[in-house]
Amino acid sequence: MTTEHAEQVAFVSWMRQAHPDHWIFAIPNGGARIFSEAKRLKLEGVSPGVPDLFIPSLKLFVEMKRREGGRESADQAKWRAYLNVNGYRSVVCHGCMEAIKIIDDTIKSNV
Repeated sequence: MTTEHAEQVAFVSWMRQAHPDHWIFAIPNGGARIFSEAKRLKLEGVSPGVPDLFIPSLKLFVEMKRREGGRESADQAKWRAYLNVNGYRSVVCHGCMEAIKIIDDTIKSNV
């Protein structure tokens, strides 16, 4: 089974090659950290549930999950709803191929 990390790496690589005019960046909210680092990041504004990736030109947030078994947390669902209500699009993608399809469909609909 492919990990969420591997799916996200593949998607970001594809995105940067296929659509270099649509910049993408990661929002490093997750991961294990020592207490002092976690506390510092929380004070700086890190918030549980914020999506993994953002594509500003498409106003699109992407929460990556592995193809099988990845589930959206309650915090992620709250953030997705909040972003969608406030003029952004926020999606959950189960694997790189689903994310690619969403990007291709989004770009085609914006033309």
